[in-house]
Amino acid sequence: MKILSKLYMALVVLFLYAPIAVMVFFSFNSGSSVWVFEGFSLAWYGELVFNSEMLDALQHTLLIAVISATASTVLGTAAAVGITSLRSKLAKSAIMSVTNIPMMNADIVTGVSLMLLFIFFGKMLGLSESLGFFTVLIAHITFNLPYVILSVLPKLRQTDPALAQAAMDLGCTPVSAFFKVVLPSISSGIFTGFIMAFTLSLDDFVISYFTCGHYQTLPIVIYNMTKRTVTPDTYALSTLIFIVVFALMLLYNVTLSRSEKKRGMSR
Repeated sequence: MKILSKLYMALVVLFLYAPIAVMVFFSFNSGSSVWVFEGFSLAWYGELVFNSEMLDALQHTLLIAVISATASTVLGTAAAVGITSLRSKLAKSAIMSVTNIPMMNADIVTGVSLMLLFIFFGKMLGLSESLGFFTVLIAHITFNLPYVILSVLPKLRQTDPALAQAAMDLGCTPVSAFFKVVLPSISSGIFTGFIMAFTLSLDDFVISYFTCGHYQTLPIVIYNMTKRTVTPDTYALSTLIFIVVFALMLLYNVTLSRSEKKRGMSR
């Protein structure tokens, strides 16, 4: 059984990471072929500097990711605090059900519905172009919010409510008690939610495709490039994105493990 389980795990790892390994390998190809390795070179990474289409799309993607992750983190943290303060179990259950809908819903359904909504309001307001930067931003905040809420809620449940009460007894206002006592105790959850939101926004394709208009993000530009001849500079850019996402996930896991360690020591 141990041999079979190890073989199964090896096959899973192979299917998951073999395509990424091939992509990284061919990003260092000295030639223009994407199936014959002609020699090691960093030339295609240098080509990225002169690819204005990719650089503009990368700028759009990073801008959307940073703003949407920040906005969803602020709104999600406030929503998590509000949900925790509710006394009615029915209200909590209803709100959590609504919160989970964007996560359970198919991306294509969310993307099409948001597109129709934005076009409807755009026509009402008489806009010449209904889709653009703000529609992509709103869409990303919409699907990022549940992940932030679900990251912060467990930390709020672990926080002793008596700490905020004690701070207010010592002269703090409810707002200052939150920022001085509650916020530091849930900071790991907030940071986790931000990293999750940033990562999801960075590589989103389906929802962005339906809501972007002419404001195209990097995944959409790469998708459009695959309809033409694919060159290794696409592999190089994808490799850089993979490294960034991988680093963020490592940071997420380190933060989570430290939080669990602190939680275990406090018991």
